[in-house]
Amino acid sequence: MAVKLGYKNVFRDPRGYPEWHAKGLPIESTPTGRSNPTPGAEKPRSFDGGAMLWTLLGVFMGGLALNLTPCVYPLIPITVSYFCGRSGPNPGKLWANGVCYIGGLSCTNSILGVVAAFTGSLLGAVLQNPLVLGAVAAILLCLAASMFGLWELRLPYGLTQAASQAYTGYFGSFFMGLTLGVVAAPCIGPFILGLLTWVAGLRSPLLGFSIFFTLSLGLGLPLFFLAIFSGKIERLPRSGEWMIWIRKLMGWILVGMAGYFIRPLLPPTVGALALAGAALVAGVHLGWIDRAQASFRAFAWLKTAAGITGLVLATSLIVAFVLRGPGVQWQPYSELLLSTAAEQQKPVIIDFYASWCAPCRELEEVTFHDREIVGQAKRDFIMIKVDLTRKGNPDNDRLLRQYGVKGVPTVIFLDRQGRERRDLRLVDFLPAEQFLIRMADVKKIQPLRDQ
Repeated sequence: MAVKLGYKNVFRDPRGYPEWHAKGLPIESTPTGRSNPTPGAEKPRSFDGGAMLWTLLGVFMGGLALNLTPCVYPLIPITVSYFCGRSGPNPGKLWANGVCYIGGLSCTNSILGVVAAFTGSLLGAVLQNPLVLGAVAAILLCLAASMFGLWELRLPYGLTQAASQAYTGYFGSFFMGLTLGVVAAPCIGPFILGLLTWVAGLRSPLLGFSIFFTLSLGLGLPLFFLAIFSGKIERLPRSGEWMIWIRKLMGWILVGMAGYFIRPLLPPTVGALALAGAALVAGVHLGWIDRAQASFRAFAWLKTAAGITGLVLATSLIVAFVLRGPGVQWQPYSELLLSTAAEQQKPVIIDFYASWCAPCRELEEVTFHDREIVGQAKRDFIMIKVDLTRKGNPDNDRLLRQYGVKGVPTVIFLDRQGRERRDLRLVDFLPAEQFLIRMADVKKIQPLRDQ
């Protein structure tokens, strides 16, 4: 049996769902024990298979590049000599020491990633505050400035000395990897801090562990293999200006991360142009303006590749923004719209949005500009947007309580009968192809017992 209350129904079916089921409250403790997602619950950021693979590959390449910074590169001969002194007549002992070394390095960084992800689950809403976003971007720019040589990040002398002490046996190899990040902190610290900030925003301990474990592999594997095959190494590239160039490359990566955080605070056109401009300037600077030289020929090719990559990225961002086409036409919330949807038997999508929320902007600029989604939204749906950019609106506060919205983004799907499909509620960015699946699902006529 259903009792009509405005546009929402209170269901009392044989399963015994009580009245509060229709008021936007969780139903984990219903008599049937059925578990549905709690409205507004914060879900960790997820990647599909391809995006995850490219993300980890990029992090791994970043770890490899960190070996070429001025603070890490001098550790190469020290590491090689350390492992050569532990090889002895048994090559297996050298491999075991190398595994302990990689394990120590991975342990340190992976713990950092997990802690950042757990902290992010508590600070996720804080990181969406405009003041915090601006502060994070400013910090990243300051860290980038240190990579460009405008100021130097130094650790206390006592901490550096303690981390540099030598220990014997397998524990010595483990401890050496454990403290590599401390010794090299003046160069890799800004990059690590920037990555930690990003991982905190993902709010996924598994992703945090995976990202920093992959970074550790990229940072430690070159040193490990140099140690294993040290007897066959004739000559390494000499240190010089090219290492300063690598450091500047990391600085531009931090500038890009700052742009990612500050973009939600800017108008869409300004944000797109800012990121494209940063990529363009970085490419021109790294590829042609910077006069760093190296004794090995491959460095010239590396500089050219970096410059071309920056130009291609800038062009892609501008072209994607210009050619993205029209977006979904949203309407402000009103009871009249809901009544119209009920009369026309159309499903409703309600987007709780704020301009300072990065995933909200990502949904708006990517998913809600997809041609197929725009067509279906215009033809088959009533599209409603609730703008929560500014606080203090009593009508918006009432809607937050009515639908149990705990944060943004939150996208709610109402079926043809005006009942929310709790299993479809969205609280993070979703690519267009996956969003289309939810649109198709909510259009289906569902039996009352399935809601």
